Amino acid sequence: MKNVTDSFVSLGRWPSAGSFGFNTDILATNPINLSVVLGVLIFFGKGVLNDLLDNRKQRILSTIRNSEELRRGAIEQLERARARLRKVEMEADEYRMNGYSEIEREKANLINATSDNLEQLENYKNETLHFEQQRAINQVRQQVFQQALQGALGTLNSCLNSELHFRTINANIGILGAMEEITD
Repeated sequence: MKNVTDSFVSLGRWPSAGSFGFNTDILATNPINLSVVLGVLIFFGKGVLNDLLDNRKQRILSTIRNSEELRRGAIEQLERARARLRKVEMEADEYRMNGYSEIEREKANLINATSDNLEQLENYKNETLHFEQQRAINQVRQQVFQQALQGALGTLNSCLNSELHFRTINANIGILGAMEEITD
């Protein structure tokens, strides 16, 4: 610390301007050099520094304005997107409800169509059964008729002699002849 105070004291004892030399005392020369450099920088650099700070301030303000505009645009886009989302959600709900009602309607139509088909199949089954019963009845009738006819012919053939047979044939021929005259 003594060196620092000695250097300031020695400032008062500098020799006159006739001599020139280097001061090798670093502690004595650094504060003087620093104060001179700082004084020059402040005097000449104040305008440049002000200009740099003003430019920086303008760029920051411009960036803030742009950010605000972008924020407003983003908010508007967000609101439009939310409105579009609400609209799409309402349409989806509407489609969902219409879809459910359409499904229910199709289900009812399918049930009705299936019921109608079953009813038709039941009717076809009943008609087929009735037809088959009638056919079976007719076959039985034909068989009974044929058996009765064969039995009658057998009885007639065993009971009739040739003359009775001849008279029956002539009578039937006469009946057929009379039927021909009526139809003509």
